[in-house]
This record gives sequence, C-alpha cells and structure tokens, in this order.
Amino acid sequence: MTTTLITGANRGLGYETARQLVEAGHTVYIGARDPQRGKQAASDLGAEYLPLDVTSDESVAAAAAQLDALDVLINNAGIPGPRKEARDLTAEDIHQVFDLNVYGPVRMLRAFLPLLERSANPVVVNVSSGLGSIATAVDPAAHTGAVPVWVPAPAYGASKAALNMLTVQYAKQLPNLRINTVDPGYTATDFNGRSGYQTVEEGAEIIVRLATIDQDGPTAEYLSIHGTVPW
Repeated sequence: MTTTLITGANRGLGYETARQLVEAGHTVYIGARDPQRGKQAASDLGAEYLPLDVTSDESVAAAAAQLDALDVLINNAGIPGPRKEARDLTAEDIHQVFDLNVYGPVRMLRAFLPLLERSANPVVVNVSSGLGSIATAVDPAAHTGAVPVWVPAPAYGASKAALNMLTVQYAKQLPNLRINTVDPGYTATDFNGRSGYQTVEEGAEIIVRLATIDQDGPTAEYLSIHGTVPW
C-alpha cells in the first residue's frame, strides 16, 4: 500500500488529487492547518487527517513524528500573495509568499526525508505554476495566450521559480528519489476566484501522474499535461 501525504489538501487541487489517489488505492493523509476543514475533507474522501501548518517548524516536525512510513510527498499548499505592481511590492509581501510556497516545501522535505528514504519507491511532487517559468515570462509570444503571464503577481511567480530550482537541486542531490515540479495549468479553484478554464479533475491529472511513477520515472523535470515546461 502506497502512503501519500498532500499538503493543503482540504480543497481545490489538493482535494481532487487526494480523491483520485484514494481511488487508486493509496493511503492518503490530508495535511491541513484548519482541523475542521481537514477532518471533513478526510472523512469525505476516505483519507486520514494530519494536522499540519507548513509555515511552522514545530507543526511540521510534529506531523512527521505521527507517521511511520511515507512513499509520496506532494507539496501542494500555497498562496497567491498580493497582486501588486513592482513599484508597490514590499519585502514583507515577498516574505509571506515565500514562507509558505518555498520555505514550506523545504521544511517538509527536511522533516519527512528520513521516511521517504526508507520507501522502496520514494516520490516528491512540487506543485508549481506556469507563472514560475522564466523562459515563458520573457517570451513575447506567450503573452497572447489564455493565461496572461504578465499579471501583477511578482511574489507568486518568483516563489514558483524558486521552487522549481529547489526541485532540481534536491533531485540532483537525492538520486534515489523521484522529485519533479508540475504546472497544473489554469484551473478553476478558489485560489484564483474560479477564473481558470480547466476543471480540478483536469488540473490534478499531472499531479496524480507524477505521484504514481516508479523508479524508472522522470526526476528533476518541470512538467504539465502537455509535456515539458520551459524553465
């Protein structure tokens, strides 16, 4: 039985990913900082609730101490941050977004790595975004697509670019793990006011696909349902 932990899984893409993995036979832990929502989501899905605030070292350590085994870690929790122009952005704006979107996965990997390294098939999926692609951000042709990569969300885009680099660094240093970063696409969730053009089922597809690879699967890659995403 594959044991999977998903952060921020009480709603949106995390919830749908959990649903699909439970259906696939995984033992899924719903990591959420709101006990009421986390327990309800776990109950609805046939999963387990794990109290978890990825911005807290103490909470992450306590969560790791509750598990005896872990095969798949999905770092899904994130916040969009303020939609501000560069001239209005403050260091605190950046700090708040990075604390969850970047430092959160670092805390999770540090705490749960001993469990993952005991797995026969350890997998990490970092949920990124197309807004984290520097190559796309500087490509004029990309600005005519359905998702405007120039939206004023520099803190969010920078955090996802940082997460992408961390993915590569961890993957190179931990060759026994399969560690990838994914762009789910512009999905209609509460995260974006349900303005996305994809359903949560479609958005979760690439997360689930990468969560179910074996030791012959990819690592240190940036992927979407359409293939490789330019860094």
